[in-house]
Amino acid sequence: MSAYVLTIDGKAQKVADTFDVLNPADGSVLASCPQGTLALADAAVASARRALPRWSAVPDAERAAKLMEVAALIERHHAELSELVTREQGKTQSGPGANYEIGGCVAWTRVTAGLTIPEETIQNDEKGSIVVQRKPVGVVASITPWNWPVLIAIWHIVPAVRVGCTVVIKPSPFTPLSTLRLVQLMNEVLPPGVVNVVTGAAEVGTHLASHPGVDKVVFTGSIATGKKIMASASQTVKRVTLELGGNDAGIVLPGTDIGPLLEKLFWGCYINAGQTCASLKRLYVHESQYDEVVKRFAEFAAAVPVGNGLDPKSLIGPLSNRMQLDKVIDYVADARARGAKVVLGGERKEEPGYFYPLTVIAEATDEMRVVREEQFGPVIPIIRYRSVDEALQRANSLEVGLGGSVWGNDPKEAAQYARRLECGTAWVNQHGSLHPLAPFGGVKNSGVGVQFNVDGLKEYTTIQVVNVAH
Repeated sequence: MSAYVLTIDGKAQKVADTFDVLNPADGSVLASCPQGTLALADAAVASARRALPRWSAVPDAERAAKLMEVAALIERHHAELSELVTREQGKTQSGPGANYEIGGCVAWTRVTAGLTIPEETIQNDEKGSIVVQRKPVGVVASITPWNWPVLIAIWHIVPAVRVGCTVVIKPSPFTPLSTLRLVQLMNEVLPPGVVNVVTGAAEVGTHLASHPGVDKVVFTGSIATGKKIMASASQTVKRVTLELGGNDAGIVLPGTDIGPLLEKLFWGCYINAGQTCASLKRLYVHESQYDEVVKRFAEFAAAVPVGNGLDPKSLIGPLSNRMQLDKVIDYVADARARGAKVVLGGERKEEPGYFYPLTVIAEATDEMRVVREEQFGPVIPIIRYRSVDEALQRANSLEVGLGGSVWGNDPKEAAQYARRLECGTAWVNQHGSLHPLAPFGGVKNSGVGVQFNVDGLKEYTTIQVVNVAH
């Protein structure tokens, strides 16, 4: 097993304790990870604060060039990082899995490096000038989840570094190894202290969120944890960007020819074994073609191979950890108890690892937990509706709004309905596709703020108005 280290102030940090990181494909110990502490979190914040004046003073073009070097370095280490993600998180090497994730890291870094925030001139005449400029917010604490560990780290770190901030990142204890390696690589290019990493349990994240040396917190994860982080951040009036849970709805319009859409519909639901905040988790189908869609969707899903992510034949891997597997088992059991019909999957084999079969639940109803709550697994409930207005009302009825989608023969008609969804991103005839130049964020309990494009860069800045009398 490789040795993994925390990187603080550009150097490997010695630690007293370690914890085991498990391979979700077989439950074996993958590696020992250094155990972060509150004291190490303090050291990381102190390092970031020392680096902040120097890094924020670096000319904008030089910061962009450094990030292009980071992108090239990630690209050179693509195979290493991709395999590490598969081994610690479970996603496959084939299909939209670990290679897809690392490729996304390269693309997002390069696109973000090319973004700038121009000064805005409000007034410039004989009376005076008023200019709005953006300044780096300061030290950023990044707290990342286990489902897309490297890509979400890039989404947090790169825009912060781009505008002149410095960063302390705390990865999930389920998937810390790829982030440790990513930060190690970044420190081959960036000055010491610009990007630091500390591991640890929830208490380390809470400590960073309330730390007086941290100016902003960016978090991706559950609504419950996001609320706790927001409360902790409020003690020192920190800025926050929160991308929280979704439970996205999809609506198939009456009369839709489902055949050409099945592949996109499948990946909208099951990418990364359903462990994606913006994946489709509730599918509403008109009663006139309900049975047909259920049958054809289940047949399509049944042909997709599930297995160890290192096997090139596998397109869906295991769930990332035992905690999530147990939740998914409970959701399916609750649906069965409430009268749902499991038409595919729903029974876990006795085998090593955290595998759960691709599962399609028919005759799902709104009171079932698998509909009301975000299941975050390879399970899709399909819900019958009578009118599109009714489907929209039910889709919008939950206190979440990350993404949503409408599927139909006429994209223009579908787009008109998609605009009525209460969510940050509304897709048509697809679900979950992201673009580095399209702002991404949620409404209602799905979060605060946005990521990507110039709007995402601005989240890491403060406004200063320079008002000069002539």
